[in-house]
Amino acid sequence: MVLMEEGNDPPITTTVINRTNQSRALPHRLIQLLALFIILCFSISLFSIYMIRKTEVVTTVTSAIPILQPCIQEQPNNNLDRWITPPSNLIHTMSDKELFWRASFVPQVIKYPFARVPKIAFMFLAKGPLPLAPLWERFFKGHTSLYSIYIHSLPSYEPSFPSTSVFYNRQIPSQIAEWGRMSMCDAERRLLANALLDISNEYFILVSESCIPLYNFTMIYHYMTQSKYSFMGSFDDPGPFGRGRYNPNMLPEVNVSQWRKGPQWFEVNRKLASIIISDVKYYPKFLEFCRPPCYVDEHYFPTLLAIRAPNLLANRSLTWVDWSRGGAHPATFGANDITELFMNKLHEGRECLYNDEPSLVCYLFARKFAPSTLQQLLVFAPEFLGY
Repeated sequence: MVLMEEGNDPPITTTVINRTNQSRALPHRLIQLLALFIILCFSISLFSIYMIRKTEVVTTVTSAIPILQPCIQEQPNNNLDRWITPPSNLIHTMSDKELFWRASFVPQVIKYPFARVPKIAFMFLAKGPLPLAPLWERFFKGHTSLYSIYIHSLPSYEPSFPSTSVFYNRQIPSQIAEWGRMSMCDAERRLLANALLDISNEYFILVSESCIPLYNFTMIYHYMTQSKYSFMGSFDDPGPFGRGRYNPNMLPEVNVSQWRKGPQWFEVNRKLASIIISDVKYYPKFLEFCRPPCYVDEHYFPTLLAIRAPNLLANRSLTWVDWSRGGAHPATFGANDITELFMNKLHEGRECLYNDEPSLVCYLFARKFAPSTLQQLLVFAPEFLGY
């Protein structure tokens, strides 16, 4: 049996007490270090905020902020305004194919779910400047919410209307249009398609730079908006300048009994405008087989609408022209022609049907007026034209 020497036994009580004190001191020190770390981080944050505000220095902290993405992404603007707000700029890069497709969207529900004031789209088909613009400015004055303007001119023409003009920035992307060729119909369809992008446009009037309105805006607006029909001349001419221009290759889409003739100047509602720009059945036939001396602009629209919507046509145009002088073009009026007798003639001696009832108001516009007529027309406008 081995006996332990006295004084060699370990100090059991002391060891236990020391270990207990160390275990208690360790958490206390960790808490001190953690508190110090939090105070340091808070100080650095305050210093960074101070530097950003005072010196606008972008620190690594701020550069990291954009990387953090919110949990809830902002939703795109898909409300109704996106669809009913008209284009703020008429200049676009769409091809005709893209434009016609976009403009062919037609609401199937007739009643609009928002307040809508129908507008008349005045579509000017011109070579370049509008020499009678001051007369039209007077006509449009005070009716901003009831009309819109679209101008198709030669691509090389650069307009110079002042910013105060109703014609300012109203040019659409244009292409060359040749009289008697399909490019003329393309220009008119292009005008219609651009105007259809504004859902407020309900009526579409084609005029030229030589046209004048024969009544004030209020009267014309009422005449158009209250009519049951659209206005396009469309008649069967058995002579050489009617059926004589028909090409049998138009079959089977168009037979000779459906062939129609009429002036190119029209006034149509939104439904007929949509039919015109969405046509893919008859257009190719006219493009291929109606060439000079066919004068396609006198036949394409009258034939198309006579086939597709004959019950919606008044079968007459609202634009007066004078063919009494003979020739391939109507008479052009100069400054010496603008007299009191002539101005009275523009309104008198006519009778037609309006909404199936007799009417003495048969024409709302007239052409062809030379630039030299402007001053005389401005003099007579208040008395004879009403504006």
